[in-house]
Amino acid sequence: MSEQRLLVTGGAGFIGSNFIRLWLARHPSDRIINLDLLTYAGNPANLDDLTDDQRERYTFVQGDIRNRELVEHLIGEHGVEVIVNFAAESHNSRAVLDPEAFLRTNVLGTQALLEACRRKGVRRFHHVSTCEVYGDLDLDSPASFREGDPYRPRTPYNASKAAADHVVRAYHETFHVPVSISMCANNYGPYQFPEKVIPLFTTNALQGKPLPLYRHSENRREWIHVVDHCLGIERILERGRVGETYHIGTGLEKSVEQIADAILGTLGLPQSLKIYVEDRPGHDRRYLLDSSRIRRELDWQPTIDFEQGLRETVRWYQEHPEWWKPLLNRAAVQETGWGR
Repeated sequence: MSEQRLLVTGGAGFIGSNFIRLWLARHPSDRIINLDLLTYAGNPANLDDLTDDQRERYTFVQGDIRNRELVEHLIGEHGVEVIVNFAAESHNSRAVLDPEAFLRTNVLGTQALLEACRRKGVRRFHHVSTCEVYGDLDLDSPASFREGDPYRPRTPYNASKAAADHVVRAYHETFHVPVSISMCANNYGPYQFPEKVIPLFTTNALQGKPLPLYRHSENRREWIHVVDHCLGIERILERGRVGETYHIGTGLEKSVEQIADAILGTLGLPQSLKIYVEDRPGHDRRYLLDSSRIRRELDWQPTIDFEQGLRETVRWYQEHPEWWKPLLNRAAVQETGWGR
């Protein structure tokens, strides 16, 4: 099997680090360069468990995706053929407080990567987007988002990701950069930064602290284990068509209230730990992706049952306090403050 070299941006984050671990394990001839700025949610310790063989095929570079000269240098120095772009500001609540940071990284950073690809002739640029570009759905609606649906972003984060998607498609149409895009809903699993709902609820519960639920706790999300998401991206890179968009989804929806109850049940803790806070501005009601295309065209299916995956994730945090406790003071937003 010939060696392939990938540049993974944002690979010290939650989904990016899980992708790197999975790819190195499943592609024993390939090499990965991880470019990450190490902002507050970036954590090199996410990849401390790589094997010796995997470490020999892994290179970490601290840097900004907006630095096109650096990206071009890495492409040339390492012979990069494929770029997978996970790098993004992704916390909706923080985007309410600092929208500019999201536009800088998510839009201008993506454009810099694409320009580097255009100049250096990279074989494939895969962009990781989000279902939130479509806006939201009514709670009682039978609908789901399909590839090609109109974009209706409702928050600065959503808008920055929507703009990045348009730039990706424009570089394909105008400059023939070989791109693909994937969209996914809420991920969960190990190594997720404690600001996100499942690790937030889990680490709070483990410390005897309250679990802050938005008042509209019946709002629902589609949930997918991070490993299934990464396997979907792998399938797109291997079999997906250039210029196309694919939804990676499970079809399984859970409300924030159901998530909190499941976490407390797994830990054997009382429901009285739940408290209710004011909704974040622009809080979306419901997301659900139609993932029939990737299932039909690329023969991808989710493999991890949600209930089992959630129990294993909660137990991972329970067994790894040395990983998450040092991160608690990095929290960017206090979710209890929206009503003030």
